[in-house]
Amino acid sequence: MYSSLISPQIVQEQLENPVWRFIDCRYVLTAPDQKKEEFEVSHLPGAIYAHTNLDLAVPHVPGKTGRHPLPSVEEVVKKFSSWGIDQSVQVAVYDDTGGAHAARLWWMLRWLGHDAVAVMDGGWPRWIKEGHPVTAELFVPEAKAFIASPRAEWLVDAEDVRNDLDNSEVCVLDARSADRYRGENETFDPISGHIPGAFSTPFTENLNKDGNWKSKEELRKKYEKLLEGSPAQKAVSYCGSGITACHNILAMYHAGMGDSRLYAGSWSDWITDPDRPVE
Repeated sequence: MYSSLISPQIVQEQLENPVWRFIDCRYVLTAPDQKKEEFEVSHLPGAIYAHTNLDLAVPHVPGKTGRHPLPSVEEVVKKFSSWGIDQSVQVAVYDDTGGAHAARLWWMLRWLGHDAVAVMDGGWPRWIKEGHPVTAELFVPEAKAFIASPRAEWLVDAEDVRNDLDNSEVCVLDARSADRYRGENETFDPISGHIPGAFSTPFTENLNKDGNWKSKEELRKKYEKLLEGSPAQKAVSYCGSGITACHNILAMYHAGMGDSRLYAGSWSDWITDPDRPVE
């Protein structure tokens, strides 16, 4: 079973395996349908497409929710079933942004108890660079029965975060770019800044200059330094809307530090209440 990262070579070796499912999560926030159109032109053989807005989130309510609210468990179960995922299936997910969006689907599957899911290291760019096969043929999976075993403790909301602002055992990690953390160049949300006490931990720093993931040793050293002895299981990751935060959760998991928690609403949810403090 693969449950964190997987190489393109191993993915290619399993392309004909009926108990594997390949899911393309390419997405651009500023052009929501662009990557679906690119997928229809070229993708991994047997891959299906997961749209961040439509499949990995539900519509947000301006001023009341974050930009990418999690769907209900029932909605996700229906979606995963339609994609042909049950307990026998190994899932491999990829995108073209270092795992930024694929990590959300990785997290959602594991949140509902499906551990056999891995993000393809290097994603689409590495797949192309290494000369692996592509196709324009659209694959329609046979539906299966996805059975959820939700891990409710992996999710926190704004009140949980607020209640732990002074708790030294809870390390809060901000996966957005360092400038947005500092309150600079904020183009997505109406209020800039960060949650008080959070550490700037841009998800891009989990990757090397080639866009591949850093080694387990490098990641572990980085996150142990950030946590300063506080347990990874109590750490909370957030970003702008609960997408790239999952990248940091994957990084810690891949480094052998166990599972940490997601504030799915993230910054765009935090700022819907003017009483919540901002730095």
